[in-house]
Amino acid sequence: MTNTANQSGKLLVVSGPSGVGKSTVDREVIARSEGRVVYSVSATTRQPREGEIDGRDYHFVGREAFEAMIEAGELLEHADVFGNYYGTPAGPVNQARAEGKTVLLEIDIQGGLAVADKCPGATFVLIAPPSKEELDARLTGRGTEDQETLQRRLSKAHWELDTARTSGVYTIEIINDVLEDAIGALLEVALT
Repeated sequence: MTNTANQSGKLLVVSGPSGVGKSTVDREVIARSEGRVVYSVSATTRQPREGEIDGRDYHFVGREAFEAMIEAGELLEHADVFGNYYGTPAGPVNQARAEGKTVLLEIDIQGGLAVADKCPGATFVLIAPPSKEELDARLTGRGTEDQETLQRRLSKAHWELDTARTSGVYTIEIINDVLEDAIGALLEVALT
């Protein structure tokens, strides 16, 4: 079920560390694409946060149901993150691609590398900050986490940048310094 090799639409994997602005860029690309780019909604076993809607933000499923999806090969990628599963259901991706649409997957680097194994024809884009120092400033400036959590997040962000850049999978890098430029660059990748 996860084979997406013979689809007419593009599979666009967008990754980048927390704080780089990828969600903002992705939302604008989808909004400006006139329906030609659609967002892949991930599945998760975590509880919905305030304001999140099932089917729009995530497909919220129980742990047993998620494990059944893994067992049946229904996911392009999945990971256990701090005790909750996250993954990309293949069915909706395949359906949208069969309709000729570009499907945008916003996932972490680890997930992107897993998708690369199953979907070698996908396009992989790294959204990156102007510098690691700028990324650190963005993450630190949020002021929403204690020092230990912040250090873990900074360490993971640096690992993600380094891993994506050396993986050979992420062949396109877009620096999110000027938001409109980043949106325009990703929109061009998505529609060509």
